[in-house]
Amino acid sequence: MTKRTNHPFRKKWGQNFLADGNLLDRIARTIDPKETDSILEIGPGEGALTERIFPYVDEMAAIEIDPMLIEYLQNRESLKGLHVVHGDILLQEIENIPIKNPVRVIGNIPYNITSPIIFWLIEQLDYWGDAFIMMQKEVAERLSAKVGTKAYGRFTIVVGAYLNMEYCFTIPPDVFIPKPKVDSAIIRFTKKEIPIVSDEKYGRFNKLVATAFSQRRKMLRNTLKGWDFPDSLKEKIDFTRRPESLTIEEFASMV
Repeated sequence: MTKRTNHPFRKKWGQNFLADGNLLDRIARTIDPKETDSILEIGPGEGALTERIFPYVDEMAAIEIDPMLIEYLQNRESLKGLHVVHGDILLQEIENIPIKNPVRVIGNIPYNITSPIIFWLIEQLDYWGDAFIMMQKEVAERLSAKVGTKAYGRFTIVVGAYLNMEYCFTIPPDVFIPKPKVDSAIIRFTKKEIPIVSDEKYGRFNKLVATAFSQRRKMLRNTLKGWDFPDSLKEKIDFTRRPESLTIEEFASMV
């Protein structure tokens, strides 16, 4: 499959379109769309994956930031009935998108906003069921990083408190137009049946972990000196430790 338009690729929006039909078919099989599904697609591009999902589901919405692609998608006969929304996904609320929720989310997303999009999903847990997100392989590996490793950090901890992650498969650079410099991966996210941190504590938890890792080589007693913790917590957690040595559960106990 090749690019169908003369669309100029916008670096500022991280546009890399999938151009391999076999791989697109594999992604569609992995998503396994059902006739009762409401699908939300982030960044449909020219609709290469959209056209493999849309005919098999109840309804589907696609959020696209590029105005030139909006017109292209709206004019495609095979996508008649698709809800095309022009906008930045990070400014959208799932409950306001014109399809029923909870939705299933799919997306070949701009790699420079992968973390914000995953946090966006966490902030809207009630409105989606599962999510298949394509991301840089290195970022995917950070999600499953072990305590004490260089890759272990805020992203690992906050996501791990709320979401389960399944690594589906790796995608090489040569199936994209233009070709990125890194391997990619498809990750399936589902929600933990019982989150490690309650929804109402999400804001404090996120801020705490971000502060702790703002200077990751420093001890917690230095990076978190502005936080007020009870003596009982200080008896359980040694604040001379560095943040990468704490488990998700230990961070959770601090909020």
